[in-house]
Amino acid sequence: MADDLNQLLKATSRSFYLTLRVLPAAVRPQIGLAYLLARTTDTIADTEILPVEQRLAALQKLRERILGQSSAPQPFGELAQSQGSPAEKNLLERVEASLAALKEFSEADQKLIRDVLTTITTGQEMDLQRFGSLNSTKPRPAGQQIIALDTPAELDDYTYRVAGCVGEFWTKICRAHLFPNARLDDEQFIADGVRFGKGLQLVNILRDLSADLKNGRCYLPAERMEQAQLFPEILLSPAAATKFLPLFHEYLDKAEAHLAAGWHYTNTLPFGQFRVRLACAWPVLIGVRTIEKLRAADMMEMRERVKVSRREVRGIIFRSLLACPLPFAWRKLYGAKAVASEGKLA
Repeated sequence: MADDLNQLLKATSRSFYLTLRVLPAAVRPQIGLAYLLARTTDTIADTEILPVEQRLAALQKLRERILGQSSAPQPFGELAQSQGSPAEKNLLERVEASLAALKEFSEADQKLIRDVLTTITTGQEMDLQRFGSLNSTKPRPAGQQIIALDTPAELDDYTYRVAGCVGEFWTKICRAHLFPNARLDDEQFIADGVRFGKGLQLVNILRDLSADLKNGRCYLPAERMEQAQLFPEILLSPAAATKFLPLFHEYLDKAEAHLAAGWHYTNTLPFGQFRVRLACAWPVLIGVRTIEKLRAADMMEMRERVKVSRREVRGIIFRSLLACPLPFAWRKLYGAKAVASEGKLA
């Protein structure tokens, strides 16, 4: 991938760039370009200044280019000019370079990248169709109903489309290039990779619950809220704590079980794959720490964004680097939860 696209990746990927840097060179360009194209489609979907129909049309046209179904250059000038972030503006202005880079890979790699982007963009489209009438840049009008997902199946499908499919892609690309001959249970390995991605997305959803509610959206399913005698508008009300916290902790448990599958996945990797192991361990360990903070938060604290501090992230990275060559020390990174949680992997 060209140096200018690498710089663009660094400017837009934030924390993911650290993970990307530690990956082996044999898979870094493919995963980096897939991320760059996914960020481009995400930028299109999030450009709230433009009508939903225009964003959906732009996503469709870009997907056609990614899939090789069209060769017409994408006129994203208006979209680019609507970006408040210089990096996201540059993403849209450089989309032709990103599309050209896709053709530099083997047909097998192109197919994997196209497959994951197809799944991601369908998830973005579904999100736009569901929540597109909302505008996160403006306060939600008093009395406006919050839109929620309907069922647990919808939430599971959403977490697969925007993140679980990435775990599947990551698994297949690493398997093909780094350890094609390793003796693994591929079905279980891919299933754990999918759950890994779902777990990370579910942690994001639970962490961002307050911000999403303020913007009129709720990813907790209406079906489960109704069973708990709750509705979105009162979720974070102190008066609803006795009903809300058991439901919230139920989803924290689900996210934790998914991340336990992610830790199992990390340790299924051939021992010599230190770089991939670290790249997988960091988000798992940060996700588990985020869950711990969310469990300890009271209703008032949950109205703010609970997050792991940069200092804590640096500590996680430092300890993992020291522990990576030492199996006993490595197992201790995840702690006793690993032993208890691996029984929940099914």
